[in-house]
Amino acid sequence: MLADTRVALPSQRRAAALADHRVFAVLLALAAALRLVTMLGYRPATLYWYDSFTYLDTAVHLAPSATFHPIGYPLLLRALLPFHSVELVVAVQHVLGLGVGVLIYAVLRRRSLPGWAAAAATVPPLFDASFLRLEHAVLSDTQFIVLVVAGLAVLLWSPRVSTRAATVAGLLFAPAALTRTIALPLLALVVLVLAVQRVGRRRLAALTLAGTLPLAAYAAWYAQHHGRFAISGADGVALWARTMTFADCARIQPPPERAVLCPNATVLDAASEYVWSAHASLNRLPGDRFSHNDLARSFAIDAVLAQPLDYLADVVRDTAIAFSWTPIPHPDRTTPAFGFKHGYWGLPDQPLVEKVRREYDPDISGQSSVGPFADFLIVYQYAAYLRGPMLGAILLVGAAGALRRPRRALLPWAMAMGLLVGPVAVLDFDHRYVLPVIPVACLAAGLALPRFGIKSHM
Repeated sequence: MLADTRVALPSQRRAAALADHRVFAVLLALAAALRLVTMLGYRPATLYWYDSFTYLDTAVHLAPSATFHPIGYPLLLRALLPFHSVELVVAVQHVLGLGVGVLIYAVLRRRSLPGWAAAAATVPPLFDASFLRLEHAVLSDTQFIVLVVAGLAVLLWSPRVSTRAATVAGLLFAPAALTRTIALPLLALVVLVLAVQRVGRRRLAALTLAGTLPLAAYAAWYAQHHGRFAISGADGVALWARTMTFADCARIQPPPERAVLCPNATVLDAASEYVWSAHASLNRLPGDRFSHNDLARSFAIDAVLAQPLDYLADVVRDTAIAFSWTPIPHPDRTTPAFGFKHGYWGLPDQPLVEKVRREYDPDISGQSSVGPFADFLIVYQYAAYLRGPMLGAILLVGAAGALRRPRRALLPWAMAMGLLVGPVAVLDFDHRYVLPVIPVACLAAGLALPRFGIKSHM
């Protein structure tokens, strides 16, 4: 009898381990089903002018862009180019969305949370309808979220950060910055938090080198094409647009060469609108708007230094939009939530569209809703939306954990706040930019919970 008991123990442990993950397994299966419904309900994919088509064109003709779009996302599209299918692109992104939930769950189980608590932390990114819409669009955001969460997961996997973990994290944050440039200051934030936590000089050096060397290589490539060592050619234009909501040239007193960028009679409802408005002062200058990037940056820095309180007030005001119960359109022309609808959305009559159709996917077409799958999603989205106060509560739980257990929760909470405030500080608020905050905030909130006396089966 004793021998039989000893033989049974390994299988009992395996059965217990599987049972321990059953709540998350059910959630993951349901989340996968939702993504399949999205694929069936909206064919072939969501394509935006001009972002989606610029990404697809860059994937075919790889070169550093002088606008808002660095090379990170086009590299993923390039890897999928042999299949010539935007439907495959969004299918891969739906799988990546599931991967975000797996990463959050794995880290929290590793750090001694029970299955139900770790699974609960994955619910917002797995089931919020906004993530379904985001993953179904040819946009860089899903790739960015995966890279940021993966980098954090590596750093949080063990209580003590190893040199290897720091190196791998840096190699994940670097492509995140090449996907969306807001990750550049986030890399510095990670280094700062780890320095405060005294992880050691060798680990900080490994993270810094692994995170900056790929960026330096890209900047050198960018210089070959555009004549300046940089990651983007739009940072100055973005910050200039941010200042247009408060800039007072009577207080700034810019020199004549910068005074041409002062606010004129054009008044728009959001800072980001000034980038594109033909009536804004920047767009009245000769040449392409991005050719004035350095001049725009100089003006913006002068404006922020001359009016720091006005700048901070605008950043706080726009950031607060994220916490409203009812989604606020910003700018007014956008649909901040509940975007699943019935209809057909055609492609714009643009030469780049035909070029992408010839070179990337000959079957690219406008998007159509397909019942009954779209019918379900239209109803589902109203219940499956993380309201602003709920996000605020998650951030507050993470903040409490950052104060009480800084070794566990400080890093992801600081990253969540950086992701929330950063885009507003350098350009404007956008509900789409809030979505990367959610999985990171959930990770911080999970790590803020007290430790449980269990052994991880991960």
